Amino acid sequence: MIIGREKERNVLKKLLMSEKAEFLAIYGRRRIGKTFLIHEFFKDQGLYFEITGSNKASKKEQLKNFTRELRTLFPGTYKFDDWTDAFDALLKGIELKNPSKKFILFIDELPWFASPKSGFLSALDYFWNRHLSRLPNVLLIVCGSAAHWMIKKVINDKGGLHNRLSECIQLEAFTLLETEKYLAAQGLEFKRKQLVELYMAFGGVAKYLTGLPKGKSATQIINEYCFSSSGYLFSEFTKLYESLFDFSEKHIAVIRALAKKQRGLVHADLLKAAKLLPGGSATTILEELEESGFIMSMQAIGKQQKEKLFRLIDEYSLFYLSWIDPIKGNVLRNFDPEYWNKKYKTPSWYTWAGYAFENICLKHSIKIKNALGISGITTIESHWQHVPKKTLDSEIREPTGPGAEIDLVIERADNCINLCEMKFCEEEFEITKEYAKALERKRSVFQEVTNTKKTIFITMITPFGLKKNSYSIELVAQDLSLDALFYRPND
Repeated sequence: MIIGREKERNVLKKLLMSEKAEFLAIYGRRRIGKTFLIHEFFKDQGLYFEITGSNKASKKEQLKNFTRELRTLFPGTYKFDDWTDAFDALLKGIELKNPSKKFILFIDELPWFASPKSGFLSALDYFWNRHLSRLPNVLLIVCGSAAHWMIKKVINDKGGLHNRLSECIQLEAFTLLETEKYLAAQGLEFKRKQLVELYMAFGGVAKYLTGLPKGKSATQIINEYCFSSSGYLFSEFTKLYESLFDFSEKHIAVIRALAKKQRGLVHADLLKAAKLLPGGSATTILEELEESGFIMSMQAIGKQQKEKLFRLIDEYSLFYLSWIDPIKGNVLRNFDPEYWNKKYKTPSWYTWAGYAFENICLKHSIKIKNALGISGITTIESHWQHVPKKTLDSEIREPTGPGAEIDLVIERADNCINLCEMKFCEEEFEITKEYAKALERKRSVFQEVTNTKKTIFITMITPFGLKKNSYSIELVAQDLSLDALFYRPND
């Protein structure tokens, strides 16, 4: 059963019902559910042929796997030396089938087929342009986990596949609402705060959320999956990046650098921390990580493009580097069945949880806009930070004024700005006298430094909302709880 994915299912339905040849590309990070979506949607629809690339397999091995699948659907004796002959044999089989039935050709993990000397892409190019595109019953689907490769080599191809795609789907992680539905379909129901705590470690990755044990808390599940040497996510980190990127150690260096800086790093500081030289190679690495959903870049108000902030937003990567990696050797020697229970709600846990919650809010900014009633207004979401200059006529070099940082600024076309503060806590959040002064300072510094004439609203996002007092009533324009992050338009 497919949970969520309404937009993607509508695309697949349109292509299935089409009366002409169609070509779809789908991409997204590993474990996200791309293959499952295609399998489930098309399992009872027409004829189906699937081939899956093998990581680092030789051309001979890939052709052998292709031959095995071809023989299953079209019995016969085959021997191929190249992909042109292999596709010719497949074409002959397709042409013998009933043309009134849809024929779905699914090429999974395309980047693993298309090694530099394989000849796969040029053969596929010719196969589609010369033959398949003329068969009205054919739906060709190519899929890959290497997002940057798929975008460059297929979606934005300048060669034979240029402008040949009918549709493109970027499959992203489940939102909180989709995660809630996905777990409920497996008989797992959590209170929303506990579900968010699970999401902080696993993210919305379908594979990580599949087959979780019933009758256990989020804390128990995290402990079992992450802090046991046999746990599924104990050793997933390195394998994940190695499966997606060539020379993955450079990608991991970026991730490690960002994990140490919770508020993110500007471009120059990130390259320095990751020990990468400026240039095309570093740019490609950052693009690959962002297109795959591991990091995000945010343009700060009033800053140049080169000063945009990069931030680690992949929940599992942050969790792994914060908690699993530092103690991995100890886990291998002795698994503590109570490790995560002991860490739960400690000061270090709250520090990590606060940052992880901010990330979730950033990734669910569309939900926040819906809950604020501004989904129809054009907005720009950004990060903002002011570091005051230091005086030069003092040995101490005191700052000339107060600094301030706001993780989510929603600048609106209706001449308003939302300054969003996110706080992860166990009950209604209380704005104290000291915190009220901090909020007032942030607002006044932002207004002074940006010289904005727009109306400013302070917006609080917390698990259970705000405790009403004189400070909250006076300062906060909008008060959102966790329910805003699960928002549905009809709620």
